Amino acid sequence: MPLTDTTIRTAKPGAKPVKLFDEGGLFLLVTPAGGKLWRLKYRHGGKEKLLALGAYPSVGLKQARLKRDEARALLAEGTDPGEARKAEKAAEAAKTANTLEAVGREWHAKMTPTWSVGHASNVISALERNIFPHLGNRPIAEITAPELLAVIRRIEARGAVDAAHRNLQVCGQVFRYAVATGRAERDPTGDLRGALPPTKGEHFAALTEPNDVAKLLRALDGYRGTLTVSCALRLAPLVFVRPGELRKAQWADIDLEAAEWRFTVTKTNTPHIVPLATQAVAILKELHPLTGGGSYVFPGARSSTYPMSENAILAALRRMEIQKDEMTGHGFRALARTTLDEVLGYPAHLIEHQLAHAVRDPNGRAYNRTAHLPERRAMMQAWADHLDKLKAGATIIPFHRAAA
Repeated sequence: MPLTDTTIRTAKPGAKPVKLFDEGGLFLLVTPAGGKLWRLKYRHGGKEKLLALGAYPSVGLKQARLKRDEARALLAEGTDPGEARKAEKAAEAAKTANTLEAVGREWHAKMTPTWSVGHASNVISALERNIFPHLGNRPIAEITAPELLAVIRRIEARGAVDAAHRNLQVCGQVFRYAVATGRAERDPTGDLRGALPPTKGEHFAALTEPNDVAKLLRALDGYRGTLTVSCALRLAPLVFVRPGELRKAQWADIDLEAAEWRFTVTKTNTPHIVPLATQAVAILKELHPLTGGGSYVFPGARSSTYPMSENAILAALRRMEIQKDEMTGHGFRALARTTLDEVLGYPAHLIEHQLAHAVRDPNGRAYNRTAHLPERRAMMQAWADHLDKLKAGATIIPFHRAAA
């Protein structure tokens, strides 16, 4: 006898599962816990099978019968409805796994071990804020260049042209990962080349003319602030690391006997070695009695458990009336790159190594941190000697092309 809504609604659970049969193999399974589950019993390939059709009351009697009829229609065509269900779920799962967000998060997880914590956080935050809300659920293979441009234009409309370019660059990396893993045919970001206005290309200010550099170096030597800041100012041009790396330098990473500073570059999460010229060692030995008992070479003014503030060197430069458009903390890197190349004639790959930029061998492999260390050691000493000559007023061949 076919089931009725009343029979189903009033069915009570027992100590064991109870089956209430309808027609065509459809039945309601009442569990001891009170659940009411639709099941279809059928045969395919000589075997008896069961197909779940949902739970009551979410799936009512009428809907359960429609599902039964659809399944039996597949059986009439020789198709196993259970296998058809599995194939449908697999296709849906594949579709979900191939969305821009799924591929983007997978790419990010693959790349994170090679990045610094801060960079990894910035990349995923940008995707979550700017890209995923608009295109995240779209199959990555179906996203077109105009669709992507429309999303990037939203960023540009905020006046954040640099951010628009960075987000487009990240999207390009995600699309190329999708191509490499067989989930997209091509990277549409290539079609958007020139679609955004160019960035202003802000460069860090740096003095380059010898007379100006000489005045700067003499000013640094004459700084009358704290010894910690004074040493940081005098050491900055000798090591030309990034400002954050200088202020966070730790004594545990510095070997004064070997004249080496070994640390991990936060921007790329790669190990790096800075050979220390005799002038740099002398500055560190001068400072060691004051700060050597703590972790940081340049501790903060208020607490030795923290490094000096980000603005300590910049503030000192301003107090010496060296303006922002003349020199910044980053400017020492530009100064070193230009002078080592154009005046001292050192090979570009040695300079790039010492700047902790990515340098690869002819086979495309990244050099390790000890590559060309003797040559770099000689270069760093020559660089320090050159700066001393500038301060002393020696005749130095000028150059005119500023670092890019």
